[in-house]
Amino acid sequence: MLLICYPKIFSSYFFSFNFPFSLADFRVGFYNATCPNAESIVQSVVAEHFAADPSVPAALLRMYFHDCFVRGCDASILISPTKKKTTERSAGPNQTVRGFDIIDEAESSLETQCPGNVSCADIIALAVRDAVALAGGPKYDVPTGRLDGLISNPNDVNLPGPQLTVSQALAFFTNKGFTLDDMVVLLGGHTVGVAHCTFFRDRLGNFQGTGQPDPTMDPALLAKLKETCGPRAKPLKSDPTAFLDQNASFAIDNSYYSQIMQKRGVMQIDQELADDNSTAATVQGLAADAAGFARRFADALVRLGSVEIKQGSDGEIRRSCQAFNTRSTKP
Repeated sequence: MLLICYPKIFSSYFFSFNFPFSLADFRVGFYNATCPNAESIVQSVVAEHFAADPSVPAALLRMYFHDCFVRGCDASILISPTKKKTTERSAGPNQTVRGFDIIDEAESSLETQCPGNVSCADIIALAVRDAVALAGGPKYDVPTGRLDGLISNPNDVNLPGPQLTVSQALAFFTNKGFTLDDMVVLLGGHTVGVAHCTFFRDRLGNFQGTGQPDPTMDPALLAKLKETCGPRAKPLKSDPTAFLDQNASFAIDNSYYSQIMQKRGVMQIDQELADDNSTAATVQGLAADAAGFARRFADALVRLGSVEIKQGSDGEIRRSCQAFNTRSTKP
């Protein structure tokens, strides 16, 4: 069971970006004429869920990343599997993704007011923006005008895992157009959320087959995680979890970087960022500059939302976020 606490109150930042996109239908305020209340409807739904569950920002950030890194930001992660057809939601890395109910509720409200106008892919991007702000993070503009994808295949799901080195993880990010510094900033999303023990258990007692704990982990954190996880692995559904940021677990801020500089990274990739020569300076800079992290995190989230977006005949506006329209093609 998670211990629920509320985030500290942080000053808000608002960032507006000039988007150098050549896609005329991808812009801030895309729905101003066709569904002028679209963004406020999404914001209201997210705020209601956040009031009941402060872990909502972590859930939506993870959904956003898992969607955009597989076939682009096209809401393909939302398609529900059936008895005859598996989808991205069936893939192992997506088994613990949460927040589908939030997107469905927002879409239902939008369909009532503006039927057939707002894509599920845009709902995800808007929901993430609103959740980030509610958790004390930056406020920023989100371009909209994405269409929903026509394919959702579990075999396409290939995401960077928690036990990768910096260079191994970077290969995934450069494939999507991000730099090494971008990767460090985006992984700052680990300032909220939890990880199941199975994703870091090796660090607690048999790191890389040594039979010993990871020597880079703070001894106090090691003892705490051992107590949390217990001596034996458990099925994922009953596997305990630990906060990725042991300091301000529900606040989107730069404390994650201070934590990993103190050897308190929970997952291997987090600690690698602080220890690797190629990323250590960036980690130190972000740890020392809260406003700089907020600005760069907002920019990185906006650019993440522009990865391989669908337009024209490559997409549709789904009538239900969980299912393709009948004209969709599926592999």
